[in-house]
Amino acid sequence: MAEKERVTEKSFDIVVVGAGMVGASLAVLIAGSSWGQSLRIGVLEARPFAMPDLSSSFDPRVVALTESSRQLFDQMGVWSSIAAQRVCAYHRMEIWEADGTGHIEFDCADVRQPNLGHIVENALIVGALLQRLEDMPNVELLCPAVVEDLNIAGSDSDMAVLTLTDGRSISAGLVAAADGANSGIRRLCGLKLRQWDYGHHAIVTTVATEKSHGHTARQRFLPAGPLAFLPLLGDGGDTRHCSIVWSQQTPVAESLMALDDTGFCQALGQAADHCLGEVVAADRRYCIPLWQRHAVDYTVPGVALLGDAAHSIHPLAGQGVNLGLQDAAVLAEEVQRALQRGLPPGDRLALARYQRRRKPQNLAMMAAMEGFKRLFESDKLPLRLLRNDGMALFNGAGPLKKQLIRQAMGLT
Repeated sequence: MAEKERVTEKSFDIVVVGAGMVGASLAVLIAGSSWGQSLRIGVLEARPFAMPDLSSSFDPRVVALTESSRQLFDQMGVWSSIAAQRVCAYHRMEIWEADGTGHIEFDCADVRQPNLGHIVENALIVGALLQRLEDMPNVELLCPAVVEDLNIAGSDSDMAVLTLTDGRSISAGLVAAADGANSGIRRLCGLKLRQWDYGHHAIVTTVATEKSHGHTARQRFLPAGPLAFLPLLGDGGDTRHCSIVWSQQTPVAESLMALDDTGFCQALGQAADHCLGEVVAADRRYCIPLWQRHAVDYTVPGVALLGDAAHSIHPLAGQGVNLGLQDAAVLAEEVQRALQRGLPPGDRLALARYQRRRKPQNLAMMAAMEGFKRLFESDKLPLRLLRNDGMALFNGAGPLKKQLIRQAMGLT
């Protein structure tokens, strides 16, 4: 990306800290709207804006976009450029348990939709968003920019002041913190965090398989944690690549990471019950510790947290990014409402409404994921029987299953 002019002092209406998927989406939603084109927006990112070369490889980080998230990217004017590069729609989903007979299948035909969602590489989405921001005259990208100190606004009419590590000073009517699970802005604001270690690590990589994935997302629940195969679309429409997220208890994950590529592929194929035949190759593996985090409050005067800065959950249902995108959409709506009433973008009541609208939904999803995790990791016979019988009953419950599919797609 072209480097923007360096400055010593700047004043913005809104500063977004973090140019990942959620932060960049918020900036595009606001700057590209009819009501936000007169606003001055700064986007700060600690790492250089650099597009990775994915011509011969996949980004190991992918997201399972719901239909509502896809529609949001379409609204932002970036979906066509993302889809023109490399996305994989999945039409079916299969979930089954290793130690039992429980099995659930979801099919887009059941709800008369063309697909259940899309698997997309993170870098493709972020690249499209950053390109969109570069084309917006009311947006300034500041990179590298690391926030060292924050003077929080004392009232609605005050500006928050950010001091960067290189000595620059930046003021803003609203600071939107999308700077990740270890958010520096959250720490500088003194916002309390509830968190606990899942005791799991997620092994993430891209694999090639003997058989085609058939545009189906698969998840198998193993005693030490769930394994997900997420379909990817390679060159020429190749359907024999998947992104895997293998959540394992930490000692098991460490032993898997210690295997050579051949041993890892064999272990992975066995763990997947060879549902796609042999795993024939694996890219570089990454091992990520899993924590659940949730900020007690999302806002202080002039500052709002969103995405992983506000909450992070177990990846077993792939909902983390979708929750963050909904944070961005709701925060943009509340900023618009404040401005239409002649109020500043960091208005306290607007930020309070943002928290009131998003916190219950995020907590509900976090509670559901925690419940699923505990249910499927238990080896107690009564729970195992409950799981298997419950999955069988649910798989045959047509109306209930259709309703859940639509909710998971964000269509209700």
